[in-house]
Amino acid sequence: MQQLTYVAMLVFVLLATLPLELWLHTRVYARPGRLALTVLCAAPPFLVWDLWAVQTGQWSFDLERTLGVVAPGGLPLEEVLFFVVVPVASVLALEAVRSVRGWPLGDEAQPAPSAGADG
Repeated sequence: MQQLTYVAMLVFVLLATLPLELWLHTRVYARPGRLALTVLCAAPPFLVWDLWAVQTGQWSFDLERTLGVVAPGGLPLEEVLFFVVVPVASVLALEAVRSVRGWPLGDEAQPAPSAGADG
């Protein structure tokens, strides 16, 4: 059962933030391109840093607490997934706060120009 520790933490993070999507209608999952862009910007630098830290002995992973699937470079699968799950949860949290507080971020739809208006 210990091998599910890291996966359980990742699942918990996703489940803990899922209500934000459902109850506050943050529409994070409804915009997969935007979400993918966020993950693609956030994950690579941290994966490179993580790989460097593991390969230079700065830290390691207890493989008894992972599924035992190791990605190229020596990172457990769960560690790679961490850099997907955390940005997703972060965007969900940001969008939830934005929804509740009414904060603009600059990507809001602009109102269509009214008909007959002089330009």
